[in-house]
Amino acid sequence: MKPFVISKPKAKTKKRWTFEGFLGIPYQALIIVLIMIPIFLMLLYSFQSRETSQTFTLIFTLDNYLRFINEPIFVGLMAESIGLAFVATLVSLLIGYPLAYIISKSNTKTKTLLILLITAPMWINMLLRTKALEQVILMIAPDLIGTNLAIIIGMTYVYLPFMVLPIYTVLSKIDIILYESASDLGANKLQTLIKVVIPLSISGVLSGIMMVFLPSATTLVVPKYLGAGRFLIGNLIENAIISQGDFGYGSSIALLMAGIILVFLYAIKKVDKYTEGGDE
Repeated sequence: MKPFVISKPKAKTKKRWTFEGFLGIPYQALIIVLIMIPIFLMLLYSFQSRETSQTFTLIFTLDNYLRFINEPIFVGLMAESIGLAFVATLVSLLIGYPLAYIISKSNTKTKTLLILLITAPMWINMLLRTKALEQVILMIAPDLIGTNLAIIIGMTYVYLPFMVLPIYTVLSKIDIILYESASDLGANKLQTLIKVVIPLSISGVLSGIMMVFLPSATTLVVPKYLGAGRFLIGNLIENAIISQGDFGYGSSIALLMAGIILVFLYAIKKVDKYTEGGDE
C-alpha cells in the first residue's frame, strides 16, 4: 500500500511579459482605436434621436431602427444586397474551385504564373479596376450597365481572388498518398474529386465564401459604377452619413447589417466544425 501523502499546493506563478507579448501591443492598440472605439460610437449614435445625433447627448431611442425596419424600400435594398452577394459568391465558387484545383495540380512554373495572374489585379486600386471593367462592358454590351448581371459580374471580378486563394491553399496541402490510395481502390478521377478532394477542401471553400460574401454584401463602388448609380445597402449607409449627416440612422443600418453578417459567420463556423467532426 502506498503511503498517504499530502502534496503541497503549487504556488501561483506571476505572468511575465515576454518579447512576443510586447510585439502584440501595437496590434492590440490598433484594434481598439480603429475597430472597437468606432463600433462603440456607432452603437451610441444608433440609439440617439435625429435631433441629437450630432452630439453625444445620451437619449435612448429605437427610432432609427424602427425607421429602417418600417420602410419596405430600405428593407428591400438590404434583401437585394444580400441576394446579389449570394449569387456573386456562388458564381465565384463555381469559377474559383476548378481554377484553384488546376493551380494545385500544375507544375511549379505554371503554378507561379497562374497565382501571379490572379493576384496581380489586387495590386491595383479597386475603383480603377471597376472603372476599367465598366469601360469594357460599355464597349461590348452597353445595355448591360445598370442591370443586376453587371453588378454580379463586377463583384465576381473584384472578389474572385479571395475565393481562389483559400481553396488553393487547402488543396495544395492534401497528401498525394490519398490520391494514390483512391486510385488503388478503383476510383476514377471524378470519384476521387467528389469523395476525397472536395470533402477535404471544405474548410477552404467556407473561408472563400466568407471572404467573398461579406465585402460583396456591403460594397459601394460596384453598384455605383456598374449599377448606373443604383442604391444598395452600402450606398444607403454612405448617403445617410455623408450626404444627410444622419449618423444615427446610418449607424443603425450598419449595425443591422453587421448583425446579419455575424449570424452568417456563426453558421459558417458551425458548418466548418461539423465537417471537421466537431461536437459543437
